[in-house]
Amino acid sequence: MSDDDQQLRVSKIRNGTVIDHIAGGQALNVLAILGIDGTSGDSVSVAMNMPSDRLGHKDVVKVEGRELSQNEVDVLSLIAPAATINIIRDYEVVEKRRVERPSVVEGVLECPNHNCITTENEPVDSRFAVGDDGVRCEYCDTIIRDDLPAHILAE
Repeated sequence: MSDDDQQLRVSKIRNGTVIDHIAGGQALNVLAILGIDGTSGDSVSVAMNMPSDRLGHKDVVKVEGRELSQNEVDVLSLIAPAATINIIRDYEVVEKRRVERPSVVEGVLECPNHNCITTENEPVDSRFAVGDDGVRCEYCDTIIRDDLPAHILAE
C-alpha cells in the first residue's frame, strides 16, 4: 500500500469553517458546543484521533456553510485551547486564527446552581470567569470543571 492509499481523504468544503488542532477525542464535544446533533441537515466532516506533531493526536471538524460566532469560539476555546479556526470561502482559506481563551464568557453557559440569579426568571445573563481549573459563576461562585458542553445555553 502506498502512502497515498493510507492517507485520510476528506473533501474540501466550498464555504464554512474548519476547526483543526482539537485535542484527540474532543470532536463530539465541539459538535455539542456548535449545536450539531445530526438532525438539522448540516454537512459536517469529523476526523478523530489523527496523528499530530503538535498534540500527539488531534480531531478535525469541518462544517459546511457556517462561520462561527465569537461566543461559539469563546466556548470552544475552553475545551480546545490549541484549536485553529479556518474560514473557507470558494474552497480557499480566507482567515486562519488560533482560539484565545477569554477571561470571561457571558450569556453562553447555564449555571448548574438552581438558586443562582441567572437560572431564575430574572433578566440576568450568566457570566463566568475562566480559570485554569474550570469556569466560575461570577454571581454564585459555582465552578464547572467537567462536561462543559452540557451547560451551554440553547440559542
